[in-house]
Amino acid sequence: MKRGKKYQEAAKQIERSQLYEVSDAVALVKKTAFAKFDETIEVHIRTGCDGRHADQQIRGAVVLPHGTGKTVRVLVFAKNAKADEAQAAGADYVGAEELIPKIQNEGWLDFDVVVATPDMMGVVGRLGRVLGPKGLMPNPKAGTVTMDVTKAINDIKAGKIEYRLDKSNIIHVPIGKASFTEEQLADNFQTLMDAIVKARPAALKGQFLKSVVMAPSMGPGIKLNPAKFG
Repeated sequence: MKRGKKYQEAAKQIERSQLYEVSDAVALVKKTAFAKFDETIEVHIRTGCDGRHADQQIRGAVVLPHGTGKTVRVLVFAKNAKADEAQAAGADYVGAEELIPKIQNEGWLDFDVVVATPDMMGVVGRLGRVLGPKGLMPNPKAGTVTMDVTKAINDIKAGKIEYRLDKSNIIHVPIGKASFTEEQLADNFQTLMDAIVKARPAALKGQFLKSVVMAPSMGPGIKLNPAKFG
């Protein structure tokens, strides 16, 4: 794949065969974010899991101490008192069955996270084909199917991110923006890694973390030493 001049310049600053310490990786990732906009800093974790086995699946959520730098739009499926509670807690959109045709037929997707009270999951389930492939389906493990809608909304707005294995058994997550300080990125990264290490499936034999790469959304990846994280 042919890369642009700026990407190549950025890549020259990274020693491809080196496994970096967190502090060095964070300093480098800020230096190599060359885009004109405030790039998202991402972490890509290749695991030794086989996601085809239910007991090796990883899915959860963690609140990053410094947030993600992104304004997150929250849609809550709830009724009556819980709908009022969601409004009061700062949900961007609140509704019930009436939202189904809007999402299904009109393609309305102006939200980043969906929260639902358990009694609404029958309704939300009808949107599985639309929300599922986009990773927007509420899930109890991620704390997005809950009666405590206030906590769910507060956590999401504070910088809660979901992590899960993709089809290649890799976890991709944002840990902030290039404009964050090195300390903020390092704190967020450490919080994420602690959560991932705790989420190691008991059924997994052998190495859990195969590789850990930090990268700006447009720039080259920086490898960290996976052995440092357990």
